[in-house]
Amino acid sequence: MSRIKTDICVIGAGSGGLSVAAGAAQLGARVVLIEADEMGGDCLNTGCVPSKALIAAAKAAETQRRGFPGIAQHEPQVDFAGVKDHVAAVIARIAPVDSQQRFEGFGCTVIRSFARFISPREVEAGGQVIRARRFVIATGSRPVIPAIEGLETLPYLTNETIFALRERPEHLVILGGGAIGIELAQAHRRLGSQVTLIEAGRLLGREDPELVALLKRALEGEGIRCLEGQPVARLSGAANAIEATLADGTQITGTHLLIAAGRQAALQGMGLEMAGIAFTSRGVTVDNRLRSTNWRVYAVGDAAGGLQFTHVAAWHAGVVIRQAVLGLPGRARSDAIPRVIFTDPECAQVGFTEAEAVARWGAAVSVHRVDFAHSDRAVAEGKAAGMIKLMVVKGRPVGVSIFGPQAGELIGLWALAISARLKLSAIAGTVLPYPTLNEISKRAASAYFSPKLFANPVLKRFVRLVQRFVP
Repeated sequence: MSRIKTDICVIGAGSGGLSVAAGAAQLGARVVLIEADEMGGDCLNTGCVPSKALIAAAKAAETQRRGFPGIAQHEPQVDFAGVKDHVAAVIARIAPVDSQQRFEGFGCTVIRSFARFISPREVEAGGQVIRARRFVIATGSRPVIPAIEGLETLPYLTNETIFALRERPEHLVILGGGAIGIELAQAHRRLGSQVTLIEAGRLLGREDPELVALLKRALEGEGIRCLEGQPVARLSGAANAIEATLADGTQITGTHLLIAAGRQAALQGMGLEMAGIAFTSRGVTVDNRLRSTNWRVYAVGDAAGGLQFTHVAAWHAGVVIRQAVLGLPGRARSDAIPRVIFTDPECAQVGFTEAEAVARWGAAVSVHRVDFAHSDRAVAEGKAAGMIKLMVVKGRPVGVSIFGPQAGELIGLWALAISARLKLSAIAGTVLPYPTLNEISKRAASAYFSPKLFANPVLKRFVRLVQRFVP
């Protein structure tokens, strides 16, 4: 068995792992990158990229179905296999950026095999032992398969398999009302499938209930059946004849079953115990520097047991590079991490929701709402449904919730504002081009100041004096 000595050993070639490997190698560190599956990880192959390509196709179909004032409506002719060809083409176009050849070009040694710790400073992969000064676990996550009676006897889909399906499901039954379940529910409905979405708790349980109610209304308006607060008691049937029995006895029948019940860190079989690395079912136990109980080992992204977003994994990579490569301090904070549900309209959040802000600051929180009906651009495009909700403490935004067109784009301004601790006056005083959707953000910021200006009797008396005495 051959041996390799290196500075940084990265396990996992998803967003976080690739970012660490690319940054470390280009800065001059010796890097070994280990990946057992596809380069690019879940995001490129079975997550963000294929889902957004599918959503784009579904949106094109829905645009034809809805028409526009003066533009005739008509039912789209959907070639489901052709849509999946589009999904595959998008993956193929992006794949070279994450390819083995590109990273070998950076100077990385790439090993395509499963990695297992055999000591606190060594891993074995592909018949080689790698000894490194620092390790980075970036193995991502896998779908959680719930323990439901009868599930083991049925064929089912997850996000790892549904994008390979080339025949449109006649009736897709989805277990799980999180982001994955809801995005795929709307996409398949728009592409012609009947869809039933089943959630044991509340749809998008972490998100603002006021905005989720608007989203649920939009989904049901498109014909998606949404069932909340009803866990599945048992499953039965066979391929193309799935039957789900809910806790209250309700029976749902469908042709295909999608499991979207959450994700768990992919750490199985890695020998973490051999390296003194503590972990739970959520992920590797890390401190605010992303360092594990073995001080030589860091974890990033989903493997770190926190927020499961591609952009978080990439950001984690920068935190680790500062420490492991440059020897500088680094700390991971989570108060300004944006998240987006890529439905249509979109739902986005950064910072605290209203309930979270009130729980922390109580009466010191002021909440300001502005409907998209106040956006001239949204009205012109026929997309005036939705709202922005702004949570403010002492003149600074602490949380923003948006449900509306391009919410994922609009939330970026607020992520910057919260991260940089900007005052609302900075946003209210910014000149934005008219007419753009981002004016809704400025209007929300201005809503904080309006009562202080227009309902202030002292200020009104002062203005009257100015008008009387100033020439």
